[in-house]
Amino acid sequence: MLLGPLERPALQWLCARMPAWVNSDGLTVVGVIGSLVTFFSYWLTNLDKNFLWLASLGFVINWFGDSLDGTLARYRKEERPKFGFFIDHTIDAISQVLVFTGLGLSPYVQLEIALLALIGYLLMSILAYVGAFVSGKFKISYAKIGPTEMRLIAILANTLFYFVGNPIIKIALRSVSVFDLVVLIIAVVLVVAFIVTTTSQAAHWREVDTRERD
Repeated sequence: MLLGPLERPALQWLCARMPAWVNSDGLTVVGVIGSLVTFFSYWLTNLDKNFLWLASLGFVINWFGDSLDGTLARYRKEERPKFGFFIDHTIDAISQVLVFTGLGLSPYVQLEIALLALIGYLLMSILAYVGAFVSGKFKISYAKIGPTEMRLIAILANTLFYFVGNPIIKIALRSVSVFDLVVLIIAVVLVVAFIVTTTSQAAHWREVDTRERD
């Protein structure tokens, strides 16, 4: 991941200073709270664009809980591999639905475009889970872009559109906002990445199976 060299030491630093009463389950709840904050904040931007700042704070809260829960369990040697994996990634799916739906309920992105991006994100998540089952290795990022980088992109987009607005442009006789266009591009990139990676991985595992059978 692009931010991995910065993120990993930061998480270890936080783990070393985390109070004893804080545990991984509590941090998982914090991550969900962050997603809820982002969901309602995007929705409330219909009333005031200042809620974009609160939406960005929600991403930070979500990062804190989601990135730190498993790290803290490993740091304290309290891992629960099966339960932790199951809960972590089912909660991730819920968080993704909340964030993209909230974005679609805002005045910045049309709901159908936000849901296209959600589909792309969920497809990449499914690919990661299937890949983990087949290979035994969980790959959380592609092209050095993972959940942390996606959160940072969202925060930067919130900041940009707070200051410059959300201009409307016409494409093929249809009016769309710049934010619509940005999210649509992200959706297309995610779907294309899913197709390319799936095709590549399918060819790889077919070759592995053929070699092992022979």
